[in-house]
Formats: sequence, C-alpha cells, structure tokens
Amino acid sequence: MKTSLAIFTLVIISLTSMAQDFKLKVWPNGAPDSNGMTLPEETFEGKRVRNVSEAEIYVYLPKIGVNTGAAVVICPGGGYMIEAMDHEGYDLAEWLAEQGVAGIVLKYRLPYGHSEIPLEDAQRALRLVRQKAAEWGINPAKVGIAGSSAGGHLASTAGTKFDLGKPEAADPIEKYSCRPDFMLLLYPVITFKEEFGHMGSRTNLIGAGNKWELVEKYSNELQVTAQTPPTFLILADDDTGVPSRNSVEFYLALKKYKIPAEMHIFRSGGHGFGMNKKNLPVDQWPNLFAQWMKSQGITK
Repeated sequence: MKTSLAIFTLVIISLTSMAQDFKLKVWPNGAPDSNGMTLPEETFEGKRVRNVSEAEIYVYLPKIGVNTGAAVVICPGGGYMIEAMDHEGYDLAEWLAEQGVAGIVLKYRLPYGHSEIPLEDAQRALRLVRQKAAEWGINPAKVGIAGSSAGGHLASTAGTKFDLGKPEAADPIEKYSCRPDFMLLLYPVITFKEEFGHMGSRTNLIGAGNKWELVEKYSNELQVTAQTPPTFLILADDDTGVPSRNSVEFYLALKKYKIPAEMHIFRSGGHGFGMNKKNLPVDQWPNLFAQWMKSQGITK
C-alpha cells in the first residue's frame, strides 16, 4: 500500500512539474502567410535559433500558491536574424514564474524582408494567452509583453500597433484583444532612423534601401499614442550595440501622452545582458521590474 501511494505521489509530482513547462504552436492550422523560409530550423550555440518559419510559445506557469494572475509574452532578441532563446527567453520566463507571473516565450517567425510576419506572431500570441486565460490561471487584463534588443522592437511594435479584438472574425482567437497591458523593454531597438537606429535590424525586417514609409512605420517612438501601455525600460550607458537614445526617445514619447513609464540606465552592462549575471549593479534590474509591477497593481 505504501509503495502504491509513493508511486502515485511521484506521478502527481511529475505531472505538476510537466504542467509548468509546455509549448504550443501559435498557428496550429497554419499561418495566414509565409516568411519564405525553406531551410530547416537550426539551434546553435546552446539555445539560439535561426531559420524560424513556424511560431511557437513556451509556457512557464507559476505555482498555484504564488500565482498573481499576470502574464508576460517574451520576445527574445537577435537582430531579426536569430533569436536568443535562453538568457532573453527561457531564463526570464523561469524567473517570472517564480514571481507568480506566467512567462510565455514567443519563438516568432523571422521576417526575411516580410516585415509584417513577426508582429502577426506577437499579436496572435497575446490573443492566444487571453483565450487560454481561464485555463492557465491568468487575468486577461494583466497580459504584458517583453522584448530584448530587436525583440524589444517587436514588443514596442505590438505596444503601438494593436486592436482590441475583431468581432467579425471567423477565427474565435482573433476576437480577443492583442493590446499588451504593459511592456518590459530591455535595451530595445526602437527607431529605424539612420541617425541612431540599428541598421541590421532595419535591413532584416524591411529590407535594404531607403523605404521611408516603412522606416517611419517601424520607428516606434513616432507611433506612441495615448493608448500605448505603461512601460518599464532597462539599458546600459555603455551599450555600443543599440544607442541609448532609442530608449530615451521612446520614454519621451510616452511622457508626451502622460503614460506611466520608468527607465533605468546603468553605467555598465553593455548590450545583450538579459538574465545573465555580470557582477555589476545592472544585475539588479529584475528586482526593479518586480517592484514596478507591484507599484502598477499588476502583481500583489
């Protein structure tokens, strides 16, 4: 009897552990369009991926006792050429789950010049989380988005280009809002202006050349409105990859519309630190974000 009870307990523990980490296809019936990638997806240098042609989400749910009902869709960076799934994705999701926040890592389709593709995936992921909210223990009014570097560009694009649902849509998931309720932007690419933009991300998203209409469309400091969600920004002053002015201009645009925003610029940290520890003050940024979520009423 004791043996049977022990086996039953182990099974329950195993199932509970498995439930904390699973993945879903963003478009299980096929995406509405293609990014043109025909090469097989490849994982390299640990958990970096390229040649992504199918979007997936990796879901990390908090334990019931600590669950706050909040969730964050996470967009890893990589210049719209690769995606750094580990320190800008999975590691952040695990930390969020420990704070009682569902961490949902989005492996978005890379654009290869098809500029609408990543945003389609981010919007769909936000809708999908709201559609699954009751099942996953999430408050649909507390679904945020996070992004690092080019992932920060994608997140800020989702935060400035959204709808509150499409009532006429045949697809029931499309009826849900894709507006994030808050944003976490880590050393984000914001602008495609040549003066201080990240030209690699720009070329990979919209293609080479001076496509001024697209440059303006994806310069997100120009797209802020009164409906853009509250935002928390983190960056380092010695970032030589993405100039700090990207974050500063976005912050100023938010303040123009009196949108709640908080920005921390650390003296050292460089670009791409994510959840990696550098034995520097920048290591404290997750705690600052946790405090900000509490101050915004997102968590308890």
